[in-house]
Amino acid sequence: MTDEESRPVRRRVTLTGISSRAWEHPADRGALTALRELRGFDDLVKAFFGMWNERGFRLQFLAGAIRVDHRQYPRVYQRFTEAAGALDVAELPELYVNQSPIINGQAIGLNKPFIVITTAAVEKLDDDELRAVLGHELGHVLSGHAVYKTIMMILTAWTANVSWLPVGVLALRGIIAAMLEWWRKAELSADRAGLLAGQDPAASTRLLMKLAGGGDLSQIDTAAFLEQAAEYESGGDLRDSIHKIGITVGSTHPVPVARAADLRKWVDSGEYARILGGEYPRRDDDGNASVSEDVKAAANSYRETFTTSQDPLVNLVRKVGGGAADLAGSAARGARDWASNRGRDSSD
Repeated sequence: MTDEESRPVRRRVTLTGISSRAWEHPADRGALTALRELRGFDDLVKAFFGMWNERGFRLQFLAGAIRVDHRQYPRVYQRFTEAAGALDVAELPELYVNQSPIINGQAIGLNKPFIVITTAAVEKLDDDELRAVLGHELGHVLSGHAVYKTIMMILTAWTANVSWLPVGVLALRGIIAAMLEWWRKAELSADRAGLLAGQDPAASTRLLMKLAGGGDLSQIDTAAFLEQAAEYESGGDLRDSIHKIGITVGSTHPVPVARAADLRKWVDSGEYARILGGEYPRRDDDGNASVSEDVKAAANSYRETFTTSQDPLVNLVRKVGGGAADLAGSAARGARDWASNRGRDSSD
């Protein structure tokens, strides 16, 4: 009997009618809510890009990958149905396994998205970790990330039409940077969906450890990995801060240690437990979502990150900002006292 076969069966809560807003990072949700207000534009994108590109992508995997069902990769299919069941997914997207030595997954398509994971994910992940990665990709599908990422790409292409102007170049770079920042937050959202699908925080952490290079977990320690995350977030000096900006700015994904740290913070905040306890937004109420409230939540999220960050560069900015505020306050008080004294002098 294998270790997995000897483990007790974990009972997972079915999150009936759960909305994707439950797991979306505030910065991701703010962007998504605003984009969803472009009513009809997402349907237009699906119509024009879905009818051609999506069919081509699907045929590519239909021809060169394995489509998962109860006959092909039945273990993967079982974990897939379990992850979908926890997130209350009524209709399973198609799932494919393609050949790659790197653990990875992706959600593809607009009208009828499908999911692809690699053979490395099948071979190197245990059942709980596999459930988490499949839940991660289901999270992308349920949040509509593929649709809105395509919209952002269209907006970027439109901006490129004025790139010959200096202002156009700056606008293009700004939009691309904003799009990448949003997509990094979308990955954090999907990590939370993966956790809700598997309902095993340890397995979600192990998944990120394996993505970072820890295929053999008998030689890897979770506490040490989280120590890496803490050192990455707060260690070093200004040179390290600048290097971290270079690592992050052009990437679609946060680094694995940062993802692990963010997921741990989300669990520690109590939000994960509240959702499992039944406190979460429902799909039926998605139409009542407030753009202003979601944008405000996104701003508060960035403000909290700035306030609590231990990064040396952020610390310096806070100190400079605080010093500037103190200087401005002193100058204001000095001007007020001077005016007051001048007033008394003139009345003598």
